[in-house]
Amino acid sequence: MNSFEINKIITAILVTILVVFGIGKISDIIFDKDDKSIVAYKVEAPEGEAVQASAEASVDISALLAMGDVAHGEAVFRKCKSCHSIKQDGRNNIGPKLWNVMFRPVGAVTDYKYSKALSSYGKEWSWEEMNGFLIKPSKWIKGNKMGFAGLKSEKDRASVILYLNQNSDNPRPSP
Repeated sequence: MNSFEINKIITAILVTILVVFGIGKISDIIFDKDDKSIVAYKVEAPEGEAVQASAEASVDISALLAMGDVAHGEAVFRKCKSCHSIKQDGRNNIGPKLWNVMFRPVGAVTDYKYSKALSSYGKEWSWEEMNGFLIKPSKWIKGNKMGFAGLKSEKDRASVILYLNQNSDNPRPSP
């Protein structure tokens, strides 16, 4: 290898180093990291019960349930069957059995180990509570261990709620 080839290799390495460091310096100049140049506003989201109260207040539960259908709820519930049993004599799986779930206290199945968040929640599975929970369980009751993403469709949620109510010793009439 002659000296001309060695010079080309060394020059290529030096140019690469200069370009890498140069791009970093140029981007620091263009995007000044001074706090005065940041154009953004921090929005504080309400936490806990304030979020739940606003969600409950904004939902007309009777109109929501009017969209639902028990047969459609049974089809949508197939997503839940991998973790929950809905049979009257069913057993707990990854999640608790859901026979008679509507209008019972949250965390009431005695032979299932709930997360602390669900055990101490202190409410019952009303129409509104179930709707809020099914939207996004991890946000409705923070700290629960249910890893389900939620049901975004109002018809799907209403149908599942009606299906859960139907699978009970004493189904309640829709509001």
